[in-house]
Amino acid sequence: MKVIPYGAAKTVTGSCFYVEARDVKILVDCGMFQGKEEDKNYQPFPFNPREIDYLILTHAHIDHCGRIPLLVKEGFRGKIISTEPTAKLARLMLLDASKVMYENYKTLQRKLLRLGKTPAPPLYEEYDVLESMEFFKVRLPYGEDYKLSKGVSIRLRDSGHILGSAFVEMEVYEDKKQKRIIFSGDLGNKNKPIVRDPESPSFADYVFIESTYGDRNHKSFEQSKEELLQAIEYAIGRGGNVIIPSYALERAQEILYVLREFHEEGRLPKCEIFLDSPLAISITRLFSSHPEFYDREAYEVFLKNNPFELPNLHYTKEVEESKAINSIGSGAIIIAGSGMLNGGRVLHHLKYNLWREECALVFVGYQPEGTLGRKIIDGAESVKIFGEDIAIRAKVYTINGFSSHADQSGLLEWLSYVGKPWNVFLMHGEEEKMKIFADAIKNQLGLKCSIPEEGQILEL
Repeated sequence: MKVIPYGAAKTVTGSCFYVEARDVKILVDCGMFQGKEEDKNYQPFPFNPREIDYLILTHAHIDHCGRIPLLVKEGFRGKIISTEPTAKLARLMLLDASKVMYENYKTLQRKLLRLGKTPAPPLYEEYDVLESMEFFKVRLPYGEDYKLSKGVSIRLRDSGHILGSAFVEMEVYEDKKQKRIIFSGDLGNKNKPIVRDPESPSFADYVFIESTYGDRNHKSFEQSKEELLQAIEYAIGRGGNVIIPSYALERAQEILYVLREFHEEGRLPKCEIFLDSPLAISITRLFSSHPEFYDREAYEVFLKNNPFELPNLHYTKEVEESKAINSIGSGAIIIAGSGMLNGGRVLHHLKYNLWREECALVFVGYQPEGTLGRKIIDGAESVKIFGEDIAIRAKVYTINGFSSHADQSGLLEWLSYVGKPWNVFLMHGEEEKMKIFADAIKNQLGLKCSIPEEGQILEL
């Protein structure tokens, strides 16, 4: 059999693994490239989508599912396999992606028209998303075996990353031998709210593991919660606002969960909280309908009350409601997308608050190279927003303990359960961080480790 990484190779986004095993052709994920590599989304698929029998989707983040409608548009007619929450979340995420692409296209079209140029059209439209939903034909529970063909089977295990996320254990009987290959997808942190801790994997002959934070360890979640509270106290105490760029899926729900805890403990300063993201609002409601995927603590909270509700929380779905927030000079916590500052309502809130010393900008998620968020974290003195230079005077916090990705120690612990595989392939990471993680794997676990190139044929 062979595996070819067509994304997430020496980079974080664009997850896509092409697998040939016996008589089936499989994709594990079909994600969108983000940040400095987003132009790759417009390159043709390096395989024939019509020949793919199965697409196994690990979870619904856009860098893992974002090109599925394009795959269908280009001829995919196989089956998509995922957990129940992943299928529902993917629908929301992809519909939002199609809307954002269309709006960006229309904006760019107006600008380029004056120059006599035409922008590239959106990768897909809403119709393509709805059509792709027809191929989500297998909703697979955790731990249940599913046969792809004679000699090839898979099971999904809980990766603890987001609601419904999974890692893939694949068994292939070939040449009278059994091979077990694991694709980690994205692995979550332990002791986070809402989702369960990652399950321990079985032994494996080959492992494809993410390495987003393979170079470092996070602060504990409890420390990160306290740092968030400090940021809130800093800004509210000085008459400013708190801006939290947040991913609509999982991160926004975690922030609400923690703010509710602060409120119930009597530690949250007097303020108004705005969840200013139609997508995050829809996802939060979906979360409320699937408590069976929560960890025990969150489930017990759910039995008493909705864990994402608190008295001073406002869901601002309409554009006019969002615009009204910018008239609030102080006492507001604004949770808005996008999490990487590459678009969305958060940019408007930054325009009104980033230059104010009494405000706080709180990053609670990964910022890939080439994004506006990364520029701010790397120390830029000003950034351009809607064509205007905005000084960065707000206090900037980077709180990585909220990350839904495991850190180095978490990744090493998870990997320690797979035994002695023939090779461990590092994916989903920046190359320099991968090298640090590779050294840790070799030194601490004594395992062979490789960092594949995009398009490299890996014979297993």
